Amino acid sequence: MVFLLSAVIATAAVFAFLNGFRDASSAVALSVRTRALTPSIAVLLAAVFNCLGALSSVALTAAFANRLFTVPPGNNGLILLLAALIGAILWGIYLWWRGYPSSSTHALISALVGASLGSALIGEPPLQGINTTMVTLVLLPLLVSPIVAFILGFAAVYPTSWAARNTAPHRVNRRTRQLQSVAGAAVAFGHGLQDGQRTTAVVLFALVAAGTIGAGDIPLWVPIFTAVLLAAGTLFGGWRISYTLGHRLVRIDPMRGFVAQLVGAGLLFIGAIGLHMPLSTTHTVTAAITGAGANQRFASTNARVLLRIAGAWIATPVVCLALGAVFFLALSPLA
Repeated sequence: MVFLLSAVIATAAVFAFLNGFRDASSAVALSVRTRALTPSIAVLLAAVFNCLGALSSVALTAAFANRLFTVPPGNNGLILLLAALIGAILWGIYLWWRGYPSSSTHALISALVGASLGSALIGEPPLQGINTTMVTLVLLPLLVSPIVAFILGFAAVYPTSWAARNTAPHRVNRRTRQLQSVAGAAVAFGHGLQDGQRTTAVVLFALVAAGTIGAGDIPLWVPIFTAVLLAAGTLFGGWRISYTLGHRLVRIDPMRGFVAQLVGAGLLFIGAIGLHMPLSTTHTVTAAITGAGANQRFASTNARVLLRIAGAWIATPVVCLALGAVFFLALSPLA
């Protein structure tokens, strides 16, 4: 029991670090691309606000965890969590290597569904309520949030352009570059607010399954553990994905970059605070960038890269479900 609990916590640490490492690009890509911030300052800013967002997510974790599932007690529950974390980590590393942005949250929940199916196949108790979670917290956001973010990113260019209609272009660029530092910090805070809940919830589930804490308890060290690892991952930065978002996907000016970041941050806040729904930072910001970039007089979006990113998003639930099942079956003898 102690060995499995330690393994789950150590793997959750890796997951949180890679989450910050990969998703840092969502906050810093546009600010660096438009030269609003230097890479070092952008990453440091993102790390600080990612950490603050993760610490602030403590108040939302209980509401999020209650909408997920119930983990069976004992070794079987710990193996379920461990298998899902390993599957989500490996898929995330693969997509980072390819330079494709993807959702760590959707990968984790899909891998949990796969691990639960693997558990049911060998007659062990699965995660209770996980099928509903898959539909409401993965498939629906996967379909809806990118569309909403694209539409809002496209539409928000109009009022912003109208407000700047009598201002010289170089002044518009300078002012929106200054605003991008604020918008980038807001995206990083929203990412911490959203994704901080995931690792915290997994560690809490593991502690409950091991009988270390009672249901509903949140030890102080758990959110600090999550926040520090998210911030540490952000400091190292996932520049492969940042290059994809800032250079390969779309050509975008500082004004549209500011619009995209503002739309992405707003959706993350609404999802976390208003809807208690896990929206993907990657999905919302990538779609908002594409929408704002599409509202120009010239073609600015690389359709081939966009299709590959969309393909990675669609493949994530399927691949991670399979990985979760495979790793659970491989680890099941430890129970």
